[in-house]
Amino acid sequence: MKLNYRIVILIFATVFGLVFSIPSFTQSGEGKKITLGLDLQGGLHMLLGVKTDEAVNSQLKSIASGLKHFGERNDILLDGISVSEGEVTFELLDSDDATVVDEHLKTVEGTVVHASEGKYTVTMTPEAVEKLKLQSVDQAIETIRNRLDQFGLAEPTVAKQGIDKILVELPGIKTPEEEQRARELISRAAKLELMAVDEERAMRVHDMSDAEAASFGDKILDDALQPEIRHLVNEIPILDGSMLTDAQVGYDQNNRPVINFSLNSEGAQIFGDFTGKSVGKRLAIVLDGKVYSAPVINERIGGGSGQISGNYTTAEANDLAIALRSGALLAPIYMMEKRSVGPSLGADSIKASMIALIGGFALVALFMIVYYGMAGVIANIALVVNLLIIIAVMALFGATLTLPGMAGIVLTVGMAVDANVIIAERIRELLREGHSVRKAIESGYDNAMRAILDANITTLIAAVVLYVYGTGAIKGFAITISIGILASMLTAILGTHGIYQMLENRMGKSKNPFKYFGIKG
Repeated sequence: MKLNYRIVILIFATVFGLVFSIPSFTQSGEGKKITLGLDLQGGLHMLLGVKTDEAVNSQLKSIASGLKHFGERNDILLDGISVSEGEVTFELLDSDDATVVDEHLKTVEGTVVHASEGKYTVTMTPEAVEKLKLQSVDQAIETIRNRLDQFGLAEPTVAKQGIDKILVELPGIKTPEEEQRARELISRAAKLELMAVDEERAMRVHDMSDAEAASFGDKILDDALQPEIRHLVNEIPILDGSMLTDAQVGYDQNNRPVINFSLNSEGAQIFGDFTGKSVGKRLAIVLDGKVYSAPVINERIGGGSGQISGNYTTAEANDLAIALRSGALLAPIYMMEKRSVGPSLGADSIKASMIALIGGFALVALFMIVYYGMAGVIANIALVVNLLIIIAVMALFGATLTLPGMAGIVLTVGMAVDANVIIAERIRELLREGHSVRKAIESGYDNAMRAILDANITTLIAAVVLYVYGTGAIKGFAITISIGILASMLTAILGTHGIYQMLENRMGKSKNPFKYFGIKG
């Protein structure tokens, strides 16, 4: 017997498979492990809808806020800036500033401006509206994914469904408390706004209706800590969370959790300018439509930092900081469908899958030994190494194993020996024709190679397409099939060829070489 490079590669593949797959099988030790999907370990499945129309309204408010700051910074009198029915309206009090205002409005992308006798109306173009709606869904997916990553969940699935729906799967969520916390973190808009309190009419807020407040360009907001208290604030915010750069949990002088936030350079400038002009007035810190504090401005506040205080637990403050850091949702989301998968159901699925895998492997291995003799044993060795490589690669790259993924592994058991069946049959034919063992082995591999490559490459292409266009469970199936195909090309072609070459001298010297391939001589 002699070692060749094919045997060396097979040994290396076997060692690789053992090193990385054993921790996954035992779920112990410090090695990398395969993450079980929702259907195997239990968890939370949600289908969310996105209120894309709200993203348009939010964008119009941002435009109005920018106009307000532009007017204050350039001493231009813009009166009655308001947002209603899909448009921003305001009046320019000094016609001499019309050119400057027009130039500024030209820089606001995706808008149409109508001006008549100093009265302006700004609307968004249909193309900009459609683009913003699509962007709000994509942004929600990215934001939710970022929040869940910081939350510490292993391999959450966040994928787009249709035009305005989002699929979220959270493996490992087992208790109602964890489920509630995850749901709040996902659905929280985390929209931070700094809004000026209307000091002139604040005393009348308890006797004022929403419609009356709107007539003054104001809105009424509840207090987050004391719902019986209402605040009257200017509808157009001074700035919003889009200028937020960081949010971290801290503690106040009473050792209570608070959230310290920082603004970018533009936000810091706006914040500093406003507080400098508003000494003695109040500034409301508004989060998701509720006022968390409304402190009096004692002096100009520079540096672009602030603090949100409330009756938080440490966990709540941490979740809020995560939501703020990951960014506010452009549009609110709502629950369309929710279901929980219990861990016991996942355990049953694992048990059934393992029975199928072991049963399928045993039957295939038995058939190969009975029908092909020593060639069947060699094929089975390749099959074992193939399975080890699949588990090792998935563990190495932190892939998620789902129930369809288990089905893919079971299917790979049959596919992995297919190449060796073709090769063994070719070798059998050549031996019957009277060729030597060496000639039969080499010609058998040469003749079978094209059929093996065609079958495996076409299946791999189908698996790649499934992965690219599929979601969730389909991806899991595609991953295991793809790894299985590539591993079988290595073990069933390269590896078994090396074993045959190592044993061909013994086979050639045998009085009955046919027995090695299940042929009765």
